[in-house]
Amino acid sequence: MKRESYLKSYLAIILLLLAFLSCSSEKSANESEVTKATLVKKGSGFELQLNGEPFFIQGAGLEFGSIPKLAAHGANSFRTWRTDNGQRSGREVLDDAHKHGLKVTMGIDVGRERHGFDYDDEEAVKAQLERIRKEVMELKDHPALIIWGIGNELNHEAENPKVWDAVNEISEMIHEIDPNHLTTTSLAGMNKEFVHLIMERAPDLDILSVQMYAEVEILPRLLKESGWEGPLMVTEWGATGYWEVGNTEWGAPVENNSSVKADFYMSRYRKAIESQRPQVIGSYVFLWGQKQERTPTWFGMFMPDGKETESIDMMHNIWNGTWPENRSPRINSFTLESKGPYDNIKLSAGQKYNASIDMTDPDNDQLVYRWEIMKESTTNATGGDAEEVPEVIEGLVGSDQLSATLEFTAPSEEGAYRLFIYVDDNQGHTAHANIPFYVNK
Repeated sequence: MKRESYLKSYLAIILLLLAFLSCSSEKSANESEVTKATLVKKGSGFELQLNGEPFFIQGAGLEFGSIPKLAAHGANSFRTWRTDNGQRSGREVLDDAHKHGLKVTMGIDVGRERHGFDYDDEEAVKAQLERIRKEVMELKDHPALIIWGIGNELNHEAENPKVWDAVNEISEMIHEIDPNHLTTTSLAGMNKEFVHLIMERAPDLDILSVQMYAEVEILPRLLKESGWEGPLMVTEWGATGYWEVGNTEWGAPVENNSSVKADFYMSRYRKAIESQRPQVIGSYVFLWGQKQERTPTWFGMFMPDGKETESIDMMHNIWNGTWPENRSPRINSFTLESKGPYDNIKLSAGQKYNASIDMTDPDNDQLVYRWEIMKESTTNATGGDAEEVPEVIEGLVGSDQLSATLEFTAPSEEGAYRLFIYVDDNQGHTAHANIPFYVNK
């Protein structure tokens, strides 16, 4: 019995040793797969290289969106805003990216002045640096990682220039412990003053990143005026922002319909990103997912139920040079009482009104229509901060009205509302539009 006990103990030790060697071997294999990102000067611009091979970033901003769908549509990369989004750890996100052949610009959450972070507080700055050091150590050897994104729009509603000292210190720390990957920070817009602050106070950054929406169309001019001659990424771009459109008399921003947005995705890519190669080393379109910002449809390229919009068709064409097999429905016109969204439409409470939409579908798919009335958002949030989805007003649209024309009842309470239309093609695509209106008693 004693001999048998010794044998069992001996066998257990051997198994533990084999497990240790297996883990060490696996770790070494992973570390040997680290993707080394470098920048090479090419004429008047730059070339991003991964393990010595050219790599032009064709990606999207993705936090909770579908990684498999991004890969299937032909992207090669995505960016995040933080190492842990509250649903998945950074390692889980990187593992999923690697599984689908995608590279990642991993965001690092950095304190924002507009959220109360004080860059005069040396202890807080030091604690932040140490927290970020741990995040970098945890993920630095993952093969899907290529770039660290230090903070997001730290210039938005900010006055203390010491934030850029902190960004530079973070970049230096990253380069010290992770020599294989590049660093960047993303500005809101491309203001010459902030570009020069970064040039002066954060020279350790490898890349400058900018985030622009309608304004991205003048990126070539702003780039020249800024004096920035280093490599550039556009880390957010896409639909026209709610701060860039016209408003109704009661202050409701007018949202472009999904087809107008799609056309902008294509034209803005050609004008601002493709035209600025090789100084622009790639971009991340916004947003590969869905979120509430003034409306539930403003920036998301997907619907809440996961259906794709026409903007994805455009990005598929940009990334592949061909259209997807089945394309999204296209909106020709949308009116309420024969008026458009800029006509300051005012309705009387409880009265009946009519709306109609004219559609085409490139594949002649059978279309399904859904109408909805929602209260106007009253938030003053900015910079992508969380917003509540406005209340949907039930009982005004009949359940039998599933066609391209609608008769509905105006809400009984005075105030600002929107009429939404969603058009599905039964092939996983949705077109959408909305018109703001005001109800008088």
